[in-house]
Amino acid sequence: MKIARFSHDDAILFGIVDESDLVVLTGDPLYAGYETTGDRVPIADAVILAPVIPRSKIVCVGKNYHDHAAEMGGEAPEEPLLFLKPNTSVIGPGDAIVRPAISEQTEYEGELAVVIGRVAKNVSAENALDHVLGYTIANDVTARDLQRKDGQWTRAKGFDTFCPLGPTINTDFDPSTATLQTRVNGEVKQQAPLSDMIHSVADIIAHASAVFTLLPGDVILTGTPAGVGAFGAGDTVEVEITGLGILRNAVRDAAAAS
Repeated sequence: MKIARFSHDDAILFGIVDESDLVVLTGDPLYAGYETTGDRVPIADAVILAPVIPRSKIVCVGKNYHDHAAEMGGEAPEEPLLFLKPNTSVIGPGDAIVRPAISEQTEYEGELAVVIGRVAKNVSAENALDHVLGYTIANDVTARDLQRKDGQWTRAKGFDTFCPLGPTINTDFDPSTATLQTRVNGEVKQQAPLSDMIHSVADIIAHASAVFTLLPGDVILTGTPAGVGAFGAGDTVEVEITGLGILRNAVRDAAAAS
């Protein structure tokens, strides 16, 4: 099942994707379940939004592919390397990624994103997937020059628009059979099977839940493969994962301060 968050007639709604329609739900499925109103909205008449706005946090994993760890200069960490992005960094499909004026090297990082559906604290890897609502696509946009300058990652990865998510949440997705591809203006920049991840989704959830409580709606970004690189104003970045669709965002520069 694919779940969309969308706007229609000045209302923000949730719906189940049914071919060319959205079957409207009574509320946010994280809290209201999957009861439907009986209404249907053609996808062509809706604006698809980020499928979730985390009420708490976005947990990210660094260097979770051996080839990416190598291109960043170093070995992959033995445990998942965790950091956070603010929920104000989230945008949806079709929204613009805004390059901040203080960065000269803004880069894409296509990733699988996990949406938590149940409270998780100190869960085991064996039970971790029971706490997952579903999966979507993310772009962990990074101001690489600021990351190097700061020596830590909060500012470089925390700007508004630096966490595109979407287009939908797939509750039946199997990461073991899927491939990720990132394109800039149609040119393939990243491509890898998700099975190349060093730490599995279950292991990441178990590790993160030992640090902080994961709440419904929290999002976990699971790391990016090799091939990260810069993009500029006027570019279009697409992240595609088989079974999840395509997350597409144009890029523009921030307006000059007045």
